Amino acid sequence: MKIGIISDTHNFLPDTAERYLKKCDEIWHAGDIGSLDLLNKIKNISFTRAVSGNIDGEIVRHEINEFEFFKIKNIKILIIHIAGKIKVYNAKTRNLIRKNKPDVLVCGHSHILKVANDNKFNLLYINPGAAGKIGFHREKTMIVINIKKRIEDLQVIKLDK
Repeated sequence: MKIGIISDTHNFLPDTAERYLKKCDEIWHAGDIGSLDLLNKIKNISFTRAVSGNIDGEIVRHEINEFEFFKIKNIKILIIHIAGKIKVYNAKTRNLIRKNKPDVLVCGHSHILKVANDNKFNLLYINPGAAGKIGFHREKTMIVINIKKRIEDLQVIKLDK
């Protein structure tokens, strides 16, 4: 199963991202989508799991939750927009981690691409960076992973290249 992970589109989806997402079985969007139109565009590309971010208005928030927790092939995944720094998460994220014990935490907000093992909470931390044009990031990025019995073949995609 191929998963495309994006965040912080801020109402802009690069053509490059769309090309990669069309090859995915699922899309995970970690918030700051930007509009209902963009959310629907992403949903039309592939099955989408998305959470709202701090810039998402009431219309988008009405369509999606603040966080998502689900399982794929016995891998527990938590998606939330604002998680805080790895190992020092905000109170809401810490509580969700303690309650659900995810294997993978996907978040956005910082616009900083980061993938790391968090030994304190025993999970894989994934922030795909930002795919949109708005923000201080220097390059647009996303992540593609394959899930078989575990996560394999994690790729960072630089969308401007």
